[in-house]
Amino acid sequence: MKTAKKMGIKTVAVYSTADETARHVRMADEAVCVGPPPSAQSYLDIEAIIGAMKQTGAQAVHPGYGFLSENAQFCKRLQEEGLTFIGPDPFAIKAMGDKIESKKLAEDAKVNIIPGHMGLIETPEDAVEIAKSVGYPVMIKASAGGGGKGMRIAWNDEQTVEGE
Repeated sequence: MKTAKKMGIKTVAVYSTADETARHVRMADEAVCVGPPPSAQSYLDIEAIIGAMKQTGAQAVHPGYGFLSENAQFCKRLQEEGLTFIGPDPFAIKAMGDKIESKKLAEDAKVNIIPGHMGLIETPEDAVEIAKSVGYPVMIKASAGGGGKGMRIAWNDEQTVEGE
């Protein structure tokens, strides 16, 4: 918001009822309440955010971090409404949210990537064979979502199978 203000761009904050006195609300030129404290009923409510934009005449949204910042559907809905998402397009958001797809895109673009498996692993035995071919230690992670949760390191076959 500081940068927008320096550039002479008016700002609008959205907030839940729990955040009425939050710093971003106080800093903005305008603020619109988008719902009650549960994020699913406020900050994650795409239609409420779009409604706030229409109410204030906002032309663009910077999604910040978390919430809708990595939501391709939100970005697409904004495009459908003729509004601007300050960030990547829906294709990029979707592709980067899927670790296998993002790795394939990077490889196709000739970006150096960490060795690993480029597909789904069906069984623990398959995981062991792949780990042996890559070389221990290996990091095991779900291919989509999780925000870094669920990543684990395996130093040997037993840890690969057991998930410890």
